[in-house]
Amino acid sequence: MTQQNLFLGIDCGTQGTKAIVLDAFSGKVLGLGAAAHTLISGANGRREQHTQEWLDAFTEATHRALQQAGVDGQDILGIGVSGQQHGLVLLDDQGQVLRPAKLWCDTETTPENERLLQHLGGERGSLERLGVAIAPGYTLSKLLWTREQHPDLFARIAHVLLPHDYLNYWLTGRAVAEYGDASGTGYFNVRSRQWDVALLRHIDPSGRLEAAVPELIEADQAVGTILPTVALRLGINPAAIVASGGGDNMMGAIGTGNIAPGVITMSLGSSGTVYAFADQPNVSPQASVATFCSSSGGWLPLICTMNLTNATSVIRELFELDLGAFNALVEQAPIGADGVSLLPFLNGERVPALPHATGSVHGLTMANLTRANLCRAVVEGTTFGLRYGLDLLRQTGLQSQHIRLIGGGSKSPVWRQMVADIMNTEVICTEQSEAAALGAAIQAAWSQSGESLASLCDKCVSVDPASRTLPVAANVSAYQHAYERYQQQVATL
Repeated sequence: MTQQNLFLGIDCGTQGTKAIVLDAFSGKVLGLGAAAHTLISGANGRREQHTQEWLDAFTEATHRALQQAGVDGQDILGIGVSGQQHGLVLLDDQGQVLRPAKLWCDTETTPENERLLQHLGGERGSLERLGVAIAPGYTLSKLLWTREQHPDLFARIAHVLLPHDYLNYWLTGRAVAEYGDASGTGYFNVRSRQWDVALLRHIDPSGRLEAAVPELIEADQAVGTILPTVALRLGINPAAIVASGGGDNMMGAIGTGNIAPGVITMSLGSSGTVYAFADQPNVSPQASVATFCSSSGGWLPLICTMNLTNATSVIRELFELDLGAFNALVEQAPIGADGVSLLPFLNGERVPALPHATGSVHGLTMANLTRANLCRAVVEGTTFGLRYGLDLLRQTGLQSQHIRLIGGGSKSPVWRQMVADIMNTEVICTEQSEAAALGAAIQAAWSQSGESLASLCDKCVSVDPASRTLPVAANVSAYQHAYERYQQQVATL
């Protein structure tokens, strides 16, 4: 019998839940499973989800991952949960969910966020006090919105949880939070790693919110043991421990081995993120840089763009192209798309900070208006947004030898070359593109096995040598011209 140390990693995202079975002894992923969620969209930027869908998807994805791995669920030693950041889950004193979860991409609470930002003394005041500048997607404004829109429900709040905190509560019956995910709430101080109780009291002088925020635990501390009923439902070992888990970006950092200075992780998903480990909270004066805590004992300065594969998909659907045909057209057009620029701010934008912006196309002539140029322009436009963010991160002193690329867009060789050329940095993909689920499983192994996080990452995170992409000097200078054009167009907004 070969030795195995099996851990389950779960990533509850906006579009669905992914589960992976990791053997921390060999470092190999043995099985993957997935199940979809639906989104409640409303006027005014409402974006919510029913938490019951998360529990159903968690169960389904776990069963599929165990089946694909061909292992007995009774051998699972621990579980780690990664969750979409910033979402708000409210429970009453019976542990019942009071209303659908408001998500990170919900912009209905923009007016509340403005008022709270004013109370903090603007972005500068927010950075000085909390170490982050609160944005409409953060959890804080969702609390004020709930108090004003649903006072009856607000009066029944007993627990204020983030999505991954809620899943941990469902698994163990214990309400706790971990520093990384807590950093994205807007009522947490990233320098002192404590809740900002006075800010909660500003929203609710009665002290209800202050009593409802969970206890904070360290990243390597376990929440507890899985509840017997949930273990039975998932088909796993009732003695399995549940790790602290964290936000999807924090778990993605662990799942790409980004736990020491020198590596940059870039995710090409619905939204784009760029982040890197720091051992000090060097808070950037730029409000767009979120200096979150990491889930590995340090900090994780991060930028997030709101438009990435969601923008490229819109153009693809407009021209009725499958992914292969779209990539072929991108490759046909020259760098700079013959002068066509697309500012892809279809969803408003966080980086550059243009929350009310819309998308626009510039530089069209009779000669350059082609499908190929428009396809290339949307990929260039979204990637320039990431370059803009990377430049802000580099201003905080981040050094990077290479970029580890994850997310759906990373599978495209055309896009990988574009990232390498625009960032003028070597790019490589990790073998496991479900980096957040992998990171959650590694973190579970860390909290259970006593093995160091660095040695677990060395063993469990591998890069795909075939994806290694180096910048090409001629391309770098051609993109630099196109990027300067992008910056001029952004400045006019």
